[in-house]
Amino acid sequence: MQQAELMGFLRTLLIILIVYYSFRFLARIFAPLLLKKVVGNMQAKAKKHHQQKNQQSENSSTKEGETIIDKNPNSKTQGNNSVGEYVDFEEID
Repeated sequence: MQQAELMGFLRTLLIILIVYYSFRFLARIFAPLLLKKVVGNMQAKAKKHHQQKNQQSENSSTKEGETIIDKNPNSKTQGNNSVGEYVDFEEID
C-alpha cells in the first residue's frame, strides 16, 4: 500500500516537473516573438497618432505661438465681495 502511494507521488512530481520545464522552454522561444509583436503594434499606434497630430496642426489656421481662448469666464463667478459684515470692537478692561 505504501509503495503505491510513493509511486503516485513520484508520478505526480514528475508530471509537475515536465510541465514546468516545458513551459520555461516554450517561454524562451515564444516570449521574444510576442514582445516584438507588442512593441511593433505600439510603435505603429504612436506613428499614426503623431501623423494625425501633424495633419491637424497643418490644417489649423492658427500660427505657431498664438493663444486661443475658447470661452470667456463669467464675471459672476469670480467672487462675492460681500463676504460678511465688519464689526468694530473695543477692548474691555
